[in-house]
Amino acid sequence: MGGIGDLAGWIAGSKCTVALTGAGVSTASGLPDFRGPRGIWRTLDPSRFEVGALREDPDWVWRMFVEHFMPDADLRPNPAHLALAELESMGKLCAVLTQNVDGLHQMAGSRNVVELHGSTREAVCTSCGARVDMRSAAARVRSTGRAPRCPECGGLLRPDVVFFGEPLPRDALLRAIGYATASDVFLAVGTSLTVAPANSLPLRAKLNGARLAIINGEPTEMDDEADLVIRGRVEEVLPELVREVRRLLAE
Repeated sequence: MGGIGDLAGWIAGSKCTVALTGAGVSTASGLPDFRGPRGIWRTLDPSRFEVGALREDPDWVWRMFVEHFMPDADLRPNPAHLALAELESMGKLCAVLTQNVDGLHQMAGSRNVVELHGSTREAVCTSCGARVDMRSAAARVRSTGRAPRCPECGGLLRPDVVFFGEPLPRDALLRAIGYATASDVFLAVGTSLTVAPANSLPLRAKLNGARLAIINGEPTEMDDEADLVIRGRVEEVLPELVREVRRLLAE
């Protein structure tokens, strides 16, 4: 199905390339994926992370959230994040639409990031809406084993992420749809493309005339729909892709 040279040519000639990223972009930074051989959902029941479970057993949900989504070590962007940020700085990437909640795209320097599933940077009060730095909330969970409470009203804090059974934030979804529709090259990077509605974005782009390229270490459910599939580690493929785009733009 072609390769990096073909994709670099598409991007170099594009007016609006958009990237949708998934957990596979962050694994090289030390975060596990969800559905891979060692993914989080191999050891945890996803139903325990439905929004109702947070109400029924907030202590357990918070303990598991901190253990699996808030590693003690400081995370750093890897070459995949840095490559996407560089594409944006070159004027060749309109936006990153991410299913990740780790904030690594922003740490790498990406400015136009649409977080479809929320962010682990903050916790939010379920009663008054106050926001608390997640590091402070996670520290309370580690020290007490209990769900943290709002310093303003005493209400239950929750991670500012989308739980199963919840809709995506409306503004984020509308922005993502707008970018997908406007794109002429759409990259699906490090995502299995199994989670709705984010997995509808590549097809929306393609139906509006974009070329669809999938970069992933494993097959996805939409490989047959793609104009180009590159199988490989995204932290290796993306830097090579950026080097080739840079070379083409310099000619």
